[in-house]
Amino acid sequence: MAVRVRHHVNPLRPGLRSLSPARLPLCSGPQAPAVDVELGCADAQFLFQLAQKDPSAQYIGIEIRQAWVDDVNRRAADVGLPLCAVHAHINVDLPALFAGHRVRRFFINFPDPWFKRHQHNRRVVTPELARILVELLEPEGELFFQSDVWDLALDAMAVFESEPLLRNARSEWSFLVHSPYGVQSLREERVLSQGQPVWRMQYVLAGSQRAQQGGSASRRDLLPDPTSSPCPAMLG
Repeated sequence: MAVRVRHHVNPLRPGLRSLSPARLPLCSGPQAPAVDVELGCADAQFLFQLAQKDPSAQYIGIEIRQAWVDDVNRRAADVGLPLCAVHAHINVDLPALFAGHRVRRFFINFPDPWFKRHQHNRRVVTPELARILVELLEPEGELFFQSDVWDLALDAMAVFESEPLLRNARSEWSFLVHSPYGVQSLREERVLSQGQPVWRMQYVLAGSQRAQQGGSASRRDLLPDPTSSPCPAMLG
């Protein structure tokens, strides 16, 4: 049965900024499973596919729409996957949710672009969020972002490139050629089926081993022209 959910929810609504979810009951210690988190999971197709590929980890979707949270948790229980969704505000609740724990991977898949200029303050990627994610990542953890909206992707990249404790996993101001995970969100599936480009980026912590192996390049050399035909290197 299809779930009816509002496509756009204003994250600045006062009631949504005071959800105050409880700390997640995550396992700790050297034998604890790795934690992967999708920020704004919606139907969580991306997480379901990840959990099917590797059920040894714990998968958590953060979602501001309660109807999606209930649906994801019901379906995860039905198929017995280590996946759960949490009703929470991405820009407010992450430190409390993950207090005392570290995250292996954060995923931000096709966030709401909020196209109108006066609504840009509703966009999820902010310098404050970048700092929170840095604090919650494991030493060798990673942050992944993708969108089919050029301006939104470029704005997100500007935020991440400006965070001194993050390093672009490919090279400065560089998009990934392909998704490294072998799974797709529902939006990603639809966009790629129409032959449209997806702008993807991956970041690691500045002190990580992967950051020490990274390269560098100028912004002009690495950013493609969005007014030209989609470059195959930008397609999944």
